[in-house]
Amino acid sequence: MSKEVKDFFSTYSDFVKKVTSEPSLDIEALKTSMQEIEDKSPIESARLMTAAFGLGSESGEFVEIVKKMFLQGKPPSQDNIFHMKRELGDIMWYWITACSALKLDPFEVITENQKKLESRYGKQFEIKKSEVRKKGDL
Repeated sequence: MSKEVKDFFSTYSDFVKKVTSEPSLDIEALKTSMQEIEDKSPIESARLMTAAFGLGSESGEFVEIVKKMFLQGKPPSQDNIFHMKRELGDIMWYWITACSALKLDPFEVITENQKKLESRYGKQFEIKKSEVRKKGDL
């Protein structure tokens, strides 16, 4: 590897560290952050982190199967559908864990999602409404 490339990555690594939060760099700062969240809110930090990590990884596993079917020729077989079914079950497990960590009723989460989407789209999806949103519609 050339000196220029090494210097570039070294400089970029230094930059990345400078723009990274303290709890992302230091376990004690992370513990403090988690404890502060627990002390100031009803959130269960460890369960929420478990849910977030799990949702990301299990969603990635589901996406991987879909990617291989649509882009790499993996057959849409019953085995692959079963595999996706299992990954969706894992996603649900972590989703419920997130609801529990946040003290949210899963039915209320679904209802709130329905209200949000009805407000955004009315009775039918339109591309324009998905790309141009009202203020406050995240």
